[in-house]
Amino acid sequence: MRTSLALAVSAALVAGTALGLAPAAQAAETAETGIRFVDIAGEGGTVLKANVVTPAGAGASARLPLIVLPTSWAMPQIEYLAQARKLADSGYIVVSYNSRGFWQSGGEIETAGPKDIADASKVIDWALANTPADAGHVGMAGVSYGAGISLLTAAHDPRVKAVAALSGWADLIESIYSGRTQHLQAAALLGGAGYLTGRPGPELKEILGDFLSSNLDKEDEMIAWGRERSPVTYLDRINANGAAIMLGNAWGDTIFPPNQYASFYEKLTGPKRLEFRPGDHATAEATGLFGLPNDTWTNAHRWFDRHLKGVDNGIDREQPVQLKSRSTDGYEGYPDWKSVHANQRKFDLDGTQRVWANVDSGANGGITLLTNLLDQFLRTPPTVSVPLLPRAFAGVWQSGRYDTPQRVRGTAKVHTTVTSTKESGTLVAYLYDVGPLGVGKLVSNAPYTFHGKTPGKPFAVDLELFSTAYDVPAGHRLALVVDTVDPLYIEHNPTGAQLTFSSPSADPSYVSVPLREK
Repeated sequence: MRTSLALAVSAALVAGTALGLAPAAQAAETAETGIRFVDIAGEGGTVLKANVVTPAGAGASARLPLIVLPTSWAMPQIEYLAQARKLADSGYIVVSYNSRGFWQSGGEIETAGPKDIADASKVIDWALANTPADAGHVGMAGVSYGAGISLLTAAHDPRVKAVAALSGWADLIESIYSGRTQHLQAAALLGGAGYLTGRPGPELKEILGDFLSSNLDKEDEMIAWGRERSPVTYLDRINANGAAIMLGNAWGDTIFPPNQYASFYEKLTGPKRLEFRPGDHATAEATGLFGLPNDTWTNAHRWFDRHLKGVDNGIDREQPVQLKSRSTDGYEGYPDWKSVHANQRKFDLDGTQRVWANVDSGANGGITLLTNLLDQFLRTPPTVSVPLLPRAFAGVWQSGRYDTPQRVRGTAKVHTTVTSTKESGTLVAYLYDVGPLGVGKLVSNAPYTFHGKTPGKPFAVDLELFSTAYDVPAGHRLALVVDTVDPLYIEHNPTGAQLTFSSPSADPSYVSVPLREK
């Protein structure tokens, strides 16, 4: 576990450093490109380090649309310079600032708390007072942390008319505490990067400590803390303000999984767009931060052109839900998210299987950032030999072989009955694409934790796996594997616990798989 976390943190910091190098080299051309480095007074006078990129030749009397870019978690203020220059070249005033508590900005890390939202509004105030920005045409964008702050600001500041929220979160609880299970590697990566590049505040230190130590006495407080920082909590305000919201994420995002974004998207009532692509957290947008061609950033620019400039570029006439499969090239368009998984096919989880807890069967979801990055570029998801999985530690059910390709699109759901010998426990479900030789490629997974159950008394479990788009070849089958340990998550299985999975005749167990119609 220590090795996995060290690799993930190292990869994130190396990537962060690299992403800073290309924009930093460009920043040397300050005089030519209209880049200024400034200090902006945030909430309570806290100094926010920022840069301003102005279109060439923009006079003081001009009135140009404004885009504000809060930095990602642990990233320096030069993160967006390549994209800021492109936006400025097309006529935008762009202000990017280092979120409070990180790098040279003042204050402590608030984790998208009220002070962060107030900071964003202060940055807008500053831009309107110190640049030729138009108060009627304000947009925000960001990756990860910047995405979350942008969505939260759109709920609290009606001046924000358009948002491009990339690899962000709408529901912080469903992101890192889905299935009532702590996402260990995600939380440890964020916490570690925060300590290395910033100054965590006392509230964050306490929350992170309680979260990682599984302090259930503080569960209600942790959930309340997460809700305050979740854009979905302020959905009514976002809808009332009417900002045009574009959401982009990766299928394999191990920090902010796609389900919570899709659910949030469906509840938005204003102009909206949802894009999912292969990859892990922030990897779909990464090349764009170097200034290289990137679909995500290209569409973000089109989104702003349409909703801040009024350019008739056709983006609002495209299908608003755009998906790219992990197995094929090209995009698929849908009118809404529910249409993605409208066609469901079940396979039964027959019989009774009993597994011992506390032992990793070999089935797991990989390593945060690294595993799904490999899947993005090499199409190599985690694999196991399904016939060789130890049945004492893993339940295994398989469908029949499919005569035709099965195009999995959306959210697979598991329904089963569980009996535990202990009152608490954790299970992790994995859906595999199994080839003729029994090698299973991971399609999706999700954890589930329970507390306060009566030992020996059966209870129903309904679990949504993380949404995905994956093509199962003809001649293959699907397999559901359930075990109790995964390095991605904190497990709550007491020593010696056993879990029994059954399928009562009155309430049969099954997996429901969403398939794209031909």
